[in-house]
Amino acid sequence: MKKGLITSKKPTVARRLTKNLAFWVIVGIIAGIIVGIIAPQFGISTKEWTIDPFIKALKWLIGPIIFTTIICGILGLENLRTLGSLGVKTVIYFEVMSTFALIVGVLFGEGFKPGHGMNLDVNALDSSLVAQYASESSEHIGSIKSILLGAIPNDPLTPFLTGNTLQVLFMAVVISIVVSFFRKDIKEKIFIPIEKLQNFFFRILTILIYYSPIASFGAMAFLIGKFGFETLFNMAYLLFVMLFACLFFIFVVLGILCALAKVNIFKFMRFIAREVLIVFATSSSETALAPLMKKLESAGMNRGAVGLVVPMGYSFNLDATNIYLSLSIAFLSQAFNIPLSFEHYVGVVIILMIASKGAVGVTGSGFIVLAGTLQAMGKGPGSIPAVSVAALLGVDKFMSDMRAVGNLCGNSVACLIVSIWDKKIDMDKFRYAIDHPDEFKVV
Repeated sequence: MKKGLITSKKPTVARRLTKNLAFWVIVGIIAGIIVGIIAPQFGISTKEWTIDPFIKALKWLIGPIIFTTIICGILGLENLRTLGSLGVKTVIYFEVMSTFALIVGVLFGEGFKPGHGMNLDVNALDSSLVAQYASESSEHIGSIKSILLGAIPNDPLTPFLTGNTLQVLFMAVVISIVVSFFRKDIKEKIFIPIEKLQNFFFRILTILIYYSPIASFGAMAFLIGKFGFETLFNMAYLLFVMLFACLFFIFVVLGILCALAKVNIFKFMRFIAREVLIVFATSSSETALAPLMKKLESAGMNRGAVGLVVPMGYSFNLDATNIYLSLSIAFLSQAFNIPLSFEHYVGVVIILMIASKGAVGVTGSGFIVLAGTLQAMGKGPGSIPAVSVAALLGVDKFMSDMRAVGNLCGNSVACLIVSIWDKKIDMDKFRYAIDHPDEFKVV
């Protein structure tokens, strides 16, 4: 019997469903849609006592979990040379795939032309709707230097309270490297209590995740109650193009990459289906970050690889967000009849390669980065006014769901490929896990 796997007599389908958390998440989503339609005011009110407490609790947990996981992961590596090798390969992968995602967004925007024929007028938009995002973008979008300086916290406590993943990541890596130089006996004395603390936070998280069906119910009831069922059809074509682009990136671009590594992308996506459902229902990738890390580690991936690649990915490998950014710029150029040349698109991709990494840990960062990118493009021929992003406010909630799910899938594949590349995975255990998901157990 393999570690992390159990085998037993298969229960009935009904019993398997009722004991499956993903099943109850789906039930919560359907119930939320029904309540939002028949009792919209009640649906709106559910947000305060369902989704809000869930998200807040997760944000409190996510910092300590990432912090302890990275430290345990790095200290569990053989030496700093191993960390360097893993880190370099991770950065290379992130930069290459992030660029591919930006190009996919441009190609789908130009190929399907979701904004063609809308003939919108910039002067008819309410600039105050975008003011808050433009102001936030000026704080979070900037040069590589400003991004790196922003990773250094002013104090060790604030990043945990605000959920700034990048700053938590920075502190954990620095502390891990420093501790790596200590004597072995001292290192073990530090490692053991941190590992116990990590297990403690994971136990709390395990209990909290059982609340996710209720959170899913509240999220959908609020969405339908607030914006109406008809909002699901607003700008449906743009949403379709965004969905198609994300699916293409996951199952074709990442699928080819997985095929080269002799992994079936469909089996792998089925393996992380529960986490995908939770993220879709709550519109937050944070809700599944820690459970995903635990699942990948239990499936045979090295703790150090999971502890380093996945948290870094949520800061530097936001594939679906990159697709959204470049696709939205193509959409706005078409909707407002502002043609962009090939040179303009090259400039957009270059700006986004930096800007997309500059709003880490900011709620609604995709929208903020978009406003900041349009400002960075300046004025003149081929420039799109930042106020034009107001045209996307009505559907940004739905695109946010796609971004969150796409980012989760992208980072899961990133961890898999980097682990295989750096030989930090037990492939026999991993293949058994994705081939027998019903028999898999997170340990």
